[in-house]
Amino acid sequence: MTRPVTRRSAVLGITAAALARPTVLHAQSTGRVVVVGGGFGGAACARALKRAQADLQVILIEPNTVFTSCPFSNEVIAGLREIEAQQFGHDKLAAEGVTVIGQTVTTIAPEQRSVMTADGVALPYDRLVLSPGIDFHFEALPGYDEATSEKMPHAWKAGAQTLLLRRQLEAMDDGGTVAIAIPANPSRCPPAPYERASLIAHYLKTKKPRSKVLILDAKDTFSQQRLFEKAWKELYGDMIERISLSQGGRVTSVDPATKTIVTEFGNYTPDVANVIPPQRAGHIAEIAGAADTTGWCPIDPVSFESKLVKNVHVIGDACLGGGIPKSASAASAQGKACAAAIVNLLAGRAPEIPRLTGVCYNTVAPGYGFSLSGNYQPKGDIFAEVEGGATSPLDAPRELRAREAAEAERWFQTITADTFG
Repeated sequence: MTRPVTRRSAVLGITAAALARPTVLHAQSTGRVVVVGGGFGGAACARALKRAQADLQVILIEPNTVFTSCPFSNEVIAGLREIEAQQFGHDKLAAEGVTVIGQTVTTIAPEQRSVMTADGVALPYDRLVLSPGIDFHFEALPGYDEATSEKMPHAWKAGAQTLLLRRQLEAMDDGGTVAIAIPANPSRCPPAPYERASLIAHYLKTKKPRSKVLILDAKDTFSQQRLFEKAWKELYGDMIERISLSQGGRVTSVDPATKTIVTEFGNYTPDVANVIPPQRAGHIAEIAGAADTTGWCPIDPVSFESKLVKNVHVIGDACLGGGIPKSASAASAQGKACAAAIVNLLAGRAPEIPRLTGVCYNTVAPGYGFSLSGNYQPKGDIFAEVEGGATSPLDAPRELRAREAAEAERWFQTITADTFG
């Protein structure tokens, strides 16, 4: 499903200079909320804020004209989908009255309640929402950095890296080895590396059947492990090999010159190296002072307000969410719940206790999928899973797997339409 990708950096006749004059704009509304980050969390929050209170001034700051979705990007890597089907703009949000600014935020001054963009414009706020996604903790993986990712792609931020990994697979000779290095949690979408291994195996089985997928894993167990392993045995035989943490699978460093992956008990030099490094909250969270020593952002799970910075809320992959996974579904749910909390706070009311629902679909081959859903509520300082979740049965007929694969596609169409229009 392809969406328009054009976008104006400022809309509704409001110029950057006007945005710097809060006294004029505040007279026209009951408050101003600035949202930084236009992915699933930030865009959902901005849209929900405007729909909940039409006279609220909502400003979405996102430097990228095109947002490229990570969900379903594994299908792009495997040649089952084109990148254009993953790309979305923010024109529909602008049409609903959200002011969209195509800039990077360089400075956040919580005391002044102001953010500064790269073009030197200061934007005051009553409430600030950060939805920056993830950045990579390069220091935790010696030898790996931005330059190395051009040889050993992570493809963990969808876009150019997705296509680079796809080209490397296409260029690999039959009989080659594709290694996927998976970090420890917390990380974005924990089941996604195993979905990627599955879909790469599908590509290899179809195009280069003498090849192999090697998983080097910093974990002993992972989400939906039995479902994945059953599917691998059924669909791919011995094409996929996984080396777990206790077997020495944790990657300790890489050598980009020789494209070598170093683990605790051995070195590997695959033909294609997909190295997913350890992660932390997006850099803007650190600039704001919202990230703690873990690299992630502690929040009040009722309001999503930062535990470290007043009047700043953090949603999506960047926050310490406890039991709720870092996923598009969770980010969208958090964005809407955060919007509701902010509307109440601006009106002097206490936020309501949120109940979030998240779902994760995994496609291991065309027409073969399974899912995991959960419900989450605040418990102390984090979200905890409550009753009502479900996972696909281990022993299910292929008809059910086919239905879930179709449901996954419908879910993607629904969440992208709901978020971006």
